[in-house]
Amino acid sequence: MALDLRDYLRVLSRRWRVIAVVALLGTGTGILTSSVATPEYRATTTLFASLQSGADTSQLIQGNSFTQARVQSYADVAGSPEVTGPVVKSLRLDITPTQLAERITAEAPLNTVLVRLTVTDTQALRAARMSNAVAARFAQVIRALERPEKSKSPSPVRLTVTQPATVPSAPSSPNTTLNVALGLALGLVLGVGLGVALETVDTSMRDPKALAECLAAAGGPPVLSSIVQDPRAVRAPISLRDDKHGPRAEGFRKLRVNLQFAEVLQRPKVIAVTSPLPREGKSSVSVNLAATLAEEGARVCLIDCDLRRPSIAGALGLVRDAGLTTALVGQAEVHQVLQSAGSFSVLTSGMIPPNPTQLLGSSHFGSLLRTLAEQFDHVVVDTPPVLPFADTAAMAPAIDGYLLVARAGRTSRSQVVDALRILERVNVPVLGAVMNGAPARGEADAYGYSYKYRPKQKVTTRLAELVTSRLAAVVPSRRPAARGHSAPVPARPRPYSQATRPVFVDGLSHAVSASPPGGGEAAPGQLRLGSERL
Repeated sequence: MALDLRDYLRVLSRRWRVIAVVALLGTGTGILTSSVATPEYRATTTLFASLQSGADTSQLIQGNSFTQARVQSYADVAGSPEVTGPVVKSLRLDITPTQLAERITAEAPLNTVLVRLTVTDTQALRAARMSNAVAARFAQVIRALERPEKSKSPSPVRLTVTQPATVPSAPSSPNTTLNVALGLALGLVLGVGLGVALETVDTSMRDPKALAECLAAAGGPPVLSSIVQDPRAVRAPISLRDDKHGPRAEGFRKLRVNLQFAEVLQRPKVIAVTSPLPREGKSSVSVNLAATLAEEGARVCLIDCDLRRPSIAGALGLVRDAGLTTALVGQAEVHQVLQSAGSFSVLTSGMIPPNPTQLLGSSHFGSLLRTLAEQFDHVVVDTPPVLPFADTAAMAPAIDGYLLVARAGRTSRSQVVDALRILERVNVPVLGAVMNGAPARGEADAYGYSYKYRPKQKVTTRLAELVTSRLAAVVPSRRPAARGHSAPVPARPRPYSQATRPVFVDGLSHAVSASPPGGGEAAPGQLRLGSERL
């Protein structure tokens, strides 16, 4: 698969942690290599080669050309045993002539008559002594080689030391800066390669666009909404109450609007919310969908049908022991175990049964859902995951439509397709999908719109004090009534009976009665709500 620049930028944005870790490992490797390596010092001696004969200019020119040609061969003599053997003996080194030859580097720059002899050693002083000794012995060997055989005349070539070796002040290796730079560069290359490999094998969907493409390829429903990731959702399960203008609340409002147009001819009344696997946020979507539907004033009932791992009662602070299974086994009527979550009613799971699939696929469960569908405008059902359990497919005859929840960065394309195929086989429409845990800088930034658009709080402390002072000047203070005038009698609030008490929820004053709608005494756990707007 060919990757363009946009794909590499996406890999950098998604896998930057992996790239950073590998780059740090490469940098650490460079630092470690430099710290454990033995320091080495380099000492260099420079020699000048010249001819001792030649009187006129032409002879000097010829001699210079001869010397330049011979100097290239002299560099190979520096490591010969004739040079290294006497140096080892004179300096009493604990190495062999061959080992000394490996530490000698000789070079003769082109078009020059210079020879540079460099010796490398772990001690700076010894490196300088060895370099000078090698240069002196090297000059003797060259003079001997250039002297004509059986001739007592001196050698025409003379090597003179022009720059003796000095004790180096800093080691030549290891080069910490170079090692760190190479480690960082190698780490970045390996990190990018690893990021590309992980991106290639990763089949999870990270944004609503990827989920929409997956559903379109499988012939599935559209994506109705994307819910952004918010760490506050754990302690505030109902987003409308925590931040009614926040991105999560707007995402659920978008889900409510799109869900109303999912089936135009016959709007679904009983909606089952499910997901391919656990821990993908289906219960959170169920709770907030019920709260969002109730925001319009509709009567909504939320049922926790996840009899494998129920979580709605714990999230909303309700009683779990009496609920759905209590009504299904005939221990109580359904209206006796309904609980209030403020703006909507909740039927918790009840005790966990040993046979959830048979219980949810029974005719009693279908009758219970039909009863609740007659009493409420919407019934939201939180179901178990589709792939591991058969409970969701077993309750299909009592469901009007499914809502499939996928979690960004967790749910894979194959899991979504497998869950979609299972739901399609039960002949119940899948109304749409929801991307839960979407990145905050996702769909909104794609359209150049930010969720910071919210009502401005203009009332400050200074303004509140000003309004209070003006009201105090306009409204007269209470004084005793004048003679002949009776004081105004304040209006008495409407008293509540002993069987009712006021409860204020979401701007409504609710009179909670202990008597059932038809009169008489209420059953245990049953409440009657009558509301009037403040």
